[in-house]
Amino acid sequence: MANVRPRVRTPRSASAGEVVSIKTLISHPMESGQRKDSQGNTIPRQIINRFTCDFNGESVLDVTMEPAISTNPYFEFEVKIPESGDFQFTWYDDDGSVYEDTKTVEVS
Repeated sequence: MANVRPRVRTPRSASAGEVVSIKTLISHPMESGQRKDSQGNTIPRQIINRFTCDFNGESVLDVTMEPAISTNPYFEFEVKIPESGDFQFTWYDDDGSVYEDTKTVEVS
């Protein structure tokens, strides 16, 4: 699918033990499979059905999404940063596509 683009905002640095805010948004139509086009044909279902966030290989967030989720799913959540490391964000699409983004946070 064209123009599916994840966007993630994390701080570049944090103090050990600091709780930081993470914001994610993915540009995606989230088509439920229940609408019809102008010719009356059913528009095929196409949704992001799962979103995960890991920090240094450990799960932070794992969300299952259903067809009622709106277009361009947005998540904001807080995470306690124990050490420097990488956040891995992954979105899974019904069509088998996987979209990923990685952000590094340095602990000072």
